[in-house]
Amino acid sequence: MKKKELRVWETLSRKTILSHNKFLTVESHIVKLPDGQIIPDWAWLIIPSAAIVLAVTTDNKFFCFRQTKYAVEGTSLAPVGGMLDEPNEKPLDAAKRELLEEMGYEASEWINLGSYILDPNRGIATMHLFLALNAKQVAKPNSDDLEDQELLFLTRSEIENALRAGEFKILAWSAVVAMSLNYLKTTYDS
Repeated sequence: MKKKELRVWETLSRKTILSHNKFLTVESHIVKLPDGQIIPDWAWLIIPSAAIVLAVTTDNKFFCFRQTKYAVEGTSLAPVGGMLDEPNEKPLDAAKRELLEEMGYEASEWINLGSYILDPNRGIATMHLFLALNAKQVAKPNSDDLEDQELLFLTRSEIENALRAGEFKILAWSAVVAMSLNYLKTTYDS
């Protein structure tokens, strides 16, 4: 089957309208659509990209946090994760750093589950998803997280049930859990 050649949008100009801090920049773009139409005020948001990790211990426990987030009502389950610290930080390096900082763990096997843009029309950020296997504690956690949180070690059945029940309330968190469980099922359960 021959693929149709698709045309991309063209950025004609960009102007920063808000540079709040390292966590948020808002731009206004002038873009040209493939049909030639010009959109003079396309909103574009920039936040740092992040690495999100679902880690599994050497005794097959999945660990995550039960925590609060400012924009989430109530509590949510959350895997390990955080923003890439430097523009040139590699996503896997950020994932390993976050696992060590937040949990005090290192893992011997890392599965890259892919990188995904949060909003394809507004930019926002890229989420780099990882599964860390055979994680062992090597240090005490040294996290600077602002949220109230509780560390949980869940069985596979418990994390599957939590995912189905919607207890991971952030899309990237649900995605890393679902993709990790799918990877484990297709790789080890077949």
